[in-house]
Amino acid sequence: MDLRPGFPTVVDEVTVRLIASVVLVIGIVALVSGAWWLYAALAVDFILRSVFGPRLSPIAQVVLRTIRPRVPAAGRPTPGAPKRFAASIGAVLTSAATILAILHATSGSAAAGTAVFAIGAIMVVFPALESAAGLCVGCVIFAQLIRLGLVPERICLECADITRRTAVASGQPA
Repeated sequence: MDLRPGFPTVVDEVTVRLIASVVLVIGIVALVSGAWWLYAALAVDFILRSVFGPRLSPIAQVVLRTIRPRVPAAGRPTPGAPKRFAASIGAVLTSAATILAILHATSGSAAAGTAVFAIGAIMVVFPALESAAGLCVGCVIFAQLIRLGLVPERICLECADITRRTAVASGQPA
């Protein structure tokens, strides 16, 4: 098992949308049932995915091994950096929801309960947009950070030149 941090430079958009679908289902179950412990499970998965890429993410592995092979859609290469950023946002939100859920359970804080519910709603809306419409909110934020100069321009250039990275990933000369 490779435990080195890293995220693919190119990912399959279809697979990303399928992963978002699984996250959406878990998010809906957590929100409707109040099973806030599911946010802890999502937090672990998002952290693993943002640090190590899909290779250590249980959700990504289930999708890659069982769901994606059954979907006949051709792969659509897309830059990995914005998807990693989006997974990092998911890690922060679900970690916050987990901490707030513990606070709510131990102190009875209504504000903490309301905050968990609000984060839960976001964790339904964001993956719903990704899975159904291909709109990655984290990717939109990432693009804005590039435009503002908060993310190095070289990252933007790498993301813009998807054909070169696809050729390199497939073993062809760039």
